[in-house]
Amino acid sequence: MNEAVRNPAKPTNGPIIEIENLSISFFTRKGEIPAVMDFSCTVMPGEAMGIVGESGCGKSTVSLGIMRDLSNIGKIVGGRIKFQGKDMGELSDEELRAIRGNKIAMIYQEPMASLNPAMKVGQQLMEVPLIHDKVSKEEAYRRALEMVRSVRLPDPERMMRSFPHQLSGGQQQRIVIAMALLSKPALLLLDEPTTALDVTVEAGIVDLVKGLGEKFGTSMIFVSHNLGLILETCDRITVMYSGEAVETGKIKDVFDRMRHPYTQGLFRSIPLPGADKNSRPLISIPGQLPLPHERPKGCNFGPRCHHFVEGVCNAAEIPMIAVDGHEGHFSRCVRFNEIDWEALPPGAKKVNERVEPGAPVLKIEDLRKYYKVGGSEVFGSSEGRVVKANETISFMARESETVAIVGESGCGKSTLAKVLLGLETASSGTVTLGNQRIESTGVEKRSVETVSSIQMVFQNPFDTLNPSHSVGSQIIRTLEKFNVGNTVADRRKRMLELLDLVKLPRAFETRKPRQLSGGQKQRIGVARAFAGDAKVVVADEPVSALDVSVQAAVTELLMDIQRKNKTTMLFISHDLSVVRYIADRVVVMYLGYIVEQGTTDQIFSPPYHPYTEALLSAIPIADTSVIKKHIVLEGDIPSAMNPPTGCPFQTRCGYKKLVPDNLCETQVPPVKHLGDGHMSLCWLADDVLAKMEPVIKFDKEHAANEGVPEDAPHGAGPGFAGTPPKRPRGKRPKLTDG
Repeated sequence: MNEAVRNPAKPTNGPIIEIENLSISFFTRKGEIPAVMDFSCTVMPGEAMGIVGESGCGKSTVSLGIMRDLSNIGKIVGGRIKFQGKDMGELSDEELRAIRGNKIAMIYQEPMASLNPAMKVGQQLMEVPLIHDKVSKEEAYRRALEMVRSVRLPDPERMMRSFPHQLSGGQQQRIVIAMALLSKPALLLLDEPTTALDVTVEAGIVDLVKGLGEKFGTSMIFVSHNLGLILETCDRITVMYSGEAVETGKIKDVFDRMRHPYTQGLFRSIPLPGADKNSRPLISIPGQLPLPHERPKGCNFGPRCHHFVEGVCNAAEIPMIAVDGHEGHFSRCVRFNEIDWEALPPGAKKVNERVEPGAPVLKIEDLRKYYKVGGSEVFGSSEGRVVKANETISFMARESETVAIVGESGCGKSTLAKVLLGLETASSGTVTLGNQRIESTGVEKRSVETVSSIQMVFQNPFDTLNPSHSVGSQIIRTLEKFNVGNTVADRRKRMLELLDLVKLPRAFETRKPRQLSGGQKQRIGVARAFAGDAKVVVADEPVSALDVSVQAAVTELLMDIQRKNKTTMLFISHDLSVVRYIADRVVVMYLGYIVEQGTTDQIFSPPYHPYTEALLSAIPIADTSVIKKHIVLEGDIPSAMNPPTGCPFQTRCGYKKLVPDNLCETQVPPVKHLGDGHMSLCWLADDVLAKMEPVIKFDKEHAANEGVPEDAPHGAGPGFAGTPPKRPRGKRPKLTDG
């Protein structure tokens, strides 16, 4: 083997990777589709670069371009990529193969896409040093085992002997990270590596990636739509829109003094601390991302930008322009020095009318849902087992109130929703809708009035619409089922009114689902849920599959309809940022139990249940003035088929040692009443709870230096208008030195 193949790109003191004016196109039957245009970025040794943007902006295409993994139809049509000082375009296929997986490694969003289900984990890890470093099997096993320990997996030897399906999602992702790091790559590409994971698992992975980057000196390109994650993991950021980089610079420069309207739009779309659904509503970005063959002249963001000036923004192609006073800060905007960054878009709401909750609409008392799982002689078990999906669930929801149900995978949120909707019946306890008991009545036995009174907005809008039928016909079908309207004309009129309600053009009546974007499909799902004047709407992760600007629009839409119809909403989510913004009260679930419930301000202020504290610590917050308490939970969520004894959270709780007599391990805690309806399922003594500090604090010195009001969400100067009022529902925890 020649020297170039064995060591194809010798390290230099310069950048690890330089991307200069990169353009990538896909060639289809309909012609050339430009996916990335004029993209440039530089990553230095040990540096982490974040690339953010919405779906279709080209961020993943950049990563695949670096790996030269563009399939048969993708091609680099302009610019160049230099890796450790050498132009990758001049390398042969053999030289590229020696770099891939060795000098440059990639971690994908879905870990099982990188793992062979038929091979044990140890064999797959050993392949890396065996192929790239030509070491012995003994040495390969030693290195693999050491790396499994480095990614903090329990019982490394057992992990090596396991098949991928025997591992949890978080464990699988850690194995993929171990695989990527085994060759000690100079550059690690991470494409949404935590999107499919629970928030506490995500926090552990983020902590792991940061630590390993420092330990091995690995440079990283972190692709994500989550600005909070980028803040926690990266040194610099590049914001992409419609195939172009529109802003790039150091994290602090871009977050605190953004200089592109699209970057500002992203920050205004996410619920940062200080945002409030009544006194400080989110502002979504109007319109949609342009299709590749329909990009406008000049600024691609021009049609959606309220700072657009005819004849200036669309006069010619716009280059990246340096921002004075910030080294390495560039913006693809010709007007950023003239823009009033505090101006709100025309028609943006400054406040929303506060709606006071009314009488109780939904009451749940001591609800239990158990599943019997049959045994199997094949797998050595002939006895059935019981899965306790919901255990002693009690809470109520009032008219016009939003109650958030928070928890990770397997906590019982979806089972609870199924019982409410009649898709499952309760094992015991009561569910009262209005004055009617519904816990034992399946959906097929419920009256039309009951079915229409409690409806659901699902997580994935793609799976809830019939691809063969038009949007209008599907809404009319719902109206027929709910006995709304006496004639076809009545129902069509109501269908058009529902399109108006969810802010979609009436012309969408004749469109098929494939002609709609994800956000538009979710609006149709909302229209169907409200078609029968529902009293209760169960929204199951309704915005988690959507881009951030679309999330803001759908969130505000749900709030507007709720205010108009006085609907009760159960908002199921794992995203506590959205929950803090949207909810009046919060119910925190873990392994089938409600471990804490109270008003939003009670839940987000100490004292906390230890699990709630960990959830709050796990929220990635895109705010440079926020100081968070660092809590990373050890281990995975236990299985509902084999729950721990005593407190459901005791296997992962750091406070357990403060409770005497092994109470946490032997007895389920009683419900502790903390005052004003705030309840917690915990053995911790009152004096321990009283000493709990806020998880989220604000760096007052940072805010003062930036000219930002102490109470403001991040970027209040350039990114937000005016001084935001304090939340009226409660007092902010006293700030302490962080």
